[in-house]
Amino acid sequence: MDRQRIILLFAAAAVMAGLLSWFVYATAIAPHPESRTTVMAAARNMQVGEMFHKGDVKRVAVLPRDFPKGGLTAEKDVLNRVALFPVSANAPLVNDGLSRLSGADGIPATIEPGYRAVSVTVNDVSGVAGLIQPGARVDVLFTRPGTMAEAITSTILQDVRVLAIGRSVQPNQAIDLKAPRVPVATLVVTPEDAQKLELAKNQGRISLSLRNPLDKTAGVDGHPVNGDVLDPSLKAKVAITKLKNSTDPRAWEALTQPKPVPVIPPAKPAPPPPPRAVVDVFRGDKHVQEVFHD
Repeated sequence: MDRQRIILLFAAAAVMAGLLSWFVYATAIAPHPESRTTVMAAARNMQVGEMFHKGDVKRVAVLPRDFPKGGLTAEKDVLNRVALFPVSANAPLVNDGLSRLSGADGIPATIEPGYRAVSVTVNDVSGVAGLIQPGARVDVLFTRPGTMAEAITSTILQDVRVLAIGRSVQPNQAIDLKAPRVPVATLVVTPEDAQKLELAKNQGRISLSLRNPLDKTAGVDGHPVNGDVLDPSLKAKVAITKLKNSTDPRAWEALTQPKPVPVIPPAKPAPPPPPRAVVDVFRGDKHVQEVFHD
């Protein structure tokens, strides 16, 4: 009995020693995997001003101690945002390195190549009572001021995209009510149209007309209209004004001098019909012709 008890005690001690050795090894010596977290990273090298699309981002696992400050963990937080700094492939993305989802710092990347953004001043009337929102399509009207006979209005641009209204770059974007109102519409146009728009801004008044975004037809031929469309009698007044300002004196004289009345000569009477018979009558020294008609 004593011998069996001693053997059992030695066996139990050996098991306890093995368990203790395994515990010490597992906790202090053996490597064990650490927990990791997921962060969004760039799938390729991104330059300043490039916008992140679906294939430009991926998920990578990092250790908690390596998780960057402000790191982004959801794909929706990265898409359609613009890199504010160069980003290397596989580098974790942070919020401060990308443009705001509704901010103006990433707007330049949304301008198509070959186009420019130009701003024009608008108000409640010229801006269609605030109905124009970012992304809308508009026509640009130019009005040259002056008298009724001098003023003209023409459509200088058609089907132009509105990039922003003030600093609002998205429809129904929340605006800080304490911020000063900026009555400005930013339009995306070609460089040639940008020159035309800038000239119009300095020569007269600009207005916008809202159009259906699906309507791609040309509304007008671009020819200017003047006071004739409001008062047809102005057409004659405009012609007189142009003649007064003309350097050719004959033009004014031709309008003011009475035109001579042409003299129509009287019509010649029709010749009498020829006689049927002529009879010579002699009475002494007198000679008389007798003419007989029908």
